[in-house]
Amino acid sequence: MPASPRPEPSPRPESAGPAALSSARATSRSGPAPATVFRNVRPCGARRPVDLTVVDGVVTAEPAPHGAEVVDCGGGIALPTLVDAHIHPDKTAWGEPWASRKPASSLAEYTAEDVRLYRALKTPVGERAERLMGHAVTRGTRAMRAHVDVAPVYGLEGVEGVGSAREALRHALDVEIVAFPQHGVVRTPGTRELLEEAARSGAVDRVGGIDPAGFDGALDEQLDIVFGIADRHGVGVDIHLHERAATGLASLRAVIDRTRALSLQGRVTVSHVFCVPGLTGRDLDELASALAGAGISLTTVAPSSDLVLPVDRLREHGVEVGLGSDGVRDGWSPFGDADMLHRSHLLARVRDARLDEELEAAFRTGADGGARLMGLPEADLEPGSPADFLLVRGECLPQVVVDLPQRELVVRGGRIVARDGALVGG
Repeated sequence: MPASPRPEPSPRPESAGPAALSSARATSRSGPAPATVFRNVRPCGARRPVDLTVVDGVVTAEPAPHGAEVVDCGGGIALPTLVDAHIHPDKTAWGEPWASRKPASSLAEYTAEDVRLYRALKTPVGERAERLMGHAVTRGTRAMRAHVDVAPVYGLEGVEGVGSAREALRHALDVEIVAFPQHGVVRTPGTRELLEEAARSGAVDRVGGIDPAGFDGALDEQLDIVFGIADRHGVGVDIHLHERAATGLASLRAVIDRTRALSLQGRVTVSHVFCVPGLTGRDLDELASALAGAGISLTTVAPSSDLVLPVDRLREHGVEVGLGSDGVRDGWSPFGDADMLHRSHLLARVRDARLDEELEAAFRTGADGGARLMGLPEADLEPGSPADFLLVRGECLPQVVVDLPQRELVVRGGRIVARDGALVGG
């Protein structure tokens, strides 16, 4: 399906944390980016190459100032860098020795696998997270929302580790951190207090929850706790919702009600939302309108054709939808690569994309959808746009989504932060 028209932006941006300060973080380590001319480049696959002039990290239509650096891009395609709206970098075994996984089929069994892998890995969380997050930058990710496990077995070690990785990569990557109670808020004593501590400390931008009815078995109690913490400490909310059918819809409507009651419009996300893909017609339209009215955004990781969100239909109603990697080589799965261009490719495949506009729409979900969800400016490479782009060889954007060429350059705020798959600068 062709990309739907963009509705008017919400008057209240969703981002409530450090990731909203996109250009500030991009230049805070080494000062403003120097003036640079990226010569002979094809923005978004344009047929004819042009010169992109960047001053203070922003694309400009003005002539390049004297002494500007010149980077010849050789006719390559410049595409907006992407946003990973849902990833778990604290869990990753990326770059570690191979870890064999045991059978698991329930949330409780998967969380037990998380703990087993956590205890088996010798590399500290911060080092593993930084390794994966840096890899994501080299593949063209400019921002991510990191869900970090908070439970008595971990304490706040994951929050601290991902926080240190965020600081190390702040020249190249915006990161929001979610304190995520993977083991349940109510069913695991001590988790509530850890969520409160994480939010109070200012170390996280959001607090999360998981399947309040199906896993915690306490829909109202869990949501009251999570939304209460968010309200007291001025952070956002991001709820994992794997529940399906009527159970999931009841939980989703409870989230909508609390968002309105606490005036948290624009600061609440629901991830996965497996109860939505089965809806059609008026049922889908009514729910989408309610979500848009409450300013609630959604994320999908495009797991399969029957569980991927109906992105276009939701966008028609004004619901922002982001795309994410989810887990990357963790206790849940040996798969994943933190490559958001690849994830856009997967979104196109599970949605059976065939037309050019369908392939482009999948890319735009990974780039523009995630940017809107995190309150970042869209990097459309027009004058006034942040100079955030990746450079690839190819014919056009749809072909790039299909073929996944090497990222030759990744540019952040006008500075080259990765070249040929390796980080540079910092």
